[in-house]
Amino acid sequence: MSAYSLDYLDQLEAESIHIMREVAGQFEKPALLFSGGKDSITLVHLALKAFRPAKFPFPLVHIDTGHNFVETIEFRDQLIQKTGEKLIVGYVQDSINEGRVTEQKGKNASRNALQSVTLLDTIEQYQFDACIGGARRDEEKARAKERIFSIRNEFGEWEPKNQRPELWNIYNGKINKGGNVRVFPISNWTELDVWNYIRREKIDLPSIYFSHERDCVLRQGQWLAFSDFMGIDHEDTVARRTVRFRTIGDMTCTASVDSDAKNLDEVIDEITASRSSERGARVDDKVSESAMEDRKKNGYF
Repeated sequence: MSAYSLDYLDQLEAESIHIMREVAGQFEKPALLFSGGKDSITLVHLALKAFRPAKFPFPLVHIDTGHNFVETIEFRDQLIQKTGEKLIVGYVQDSINEGRVTEQKGKNASRNALQSVTLLDTIEQYQFDACIGGARRDEEKARAKERIFSIRNEFGEWEPKNQRPELWNIYNGKINKGGNVRVFPISNWTELDVWNYIRREKIDLPSIYFSHERDCVLRQGQWLAFSDFMGIDHEDTVARRTVRFRTIGDMTCTASVDSDAKNLDEVIDEITASRSSERGARVDDKVSESAMEDRKKNGYF
């Protein structure tokens, strides 16, 4: 079958599977970074297509901030049980206990930025030389600069000007001692591509991606999920709202969107009509104009 007879989802899928197999062929100790969000769940599905009936040539790695959505952790554990793949969890709480990071204080404190240290420590502990992630170029301007094989130095730092050309889908996995490569197999996908693929492939997702009622607190003009991790005081507005989440991260910085979309068709219709990026629901991206790029330079995946 020629490439021209494939639909666009088939072509995206084929490219991503090719990239995953390149990782397996070029690196000694790769890992798949798993957040429990739709993009990393899609990566697991692609890995099943790339490597079954064999086991994955890499473990799944989850960096647990301790401030996760309960639904995400439950889904993660069910997925591991279903697939039988290996899961490694790095805990931000361990980094705090060991004095590796200092937990933020105050009303808008979050552990999201702290996970970079836990990730780098986990990479060093297990000597991973490649980490597969679910970032896409359409998400945010800093991610648009990334190559599919994105080099990190021995300190886990990303240098935007030190990016290799990737001509004719040729990926160079050569690294210096102590360095690693972050690999993004769905770089060329859009949010809508991911959702259409999820619908086509009938991929299960955590329930919070769909409309539900939840207590929310208003922070910086956005409604975050109410949780015990947030410092609530008399100035806060807490309300029961009908929402869903377009992106999943640390509860303290992941805002909801008002939505009545209860199934995949309704979610896709909603995204098609939207004029904002899913990253618009991430409070941590609004700390500064270069917030994402700064985190990536510090080791964020």
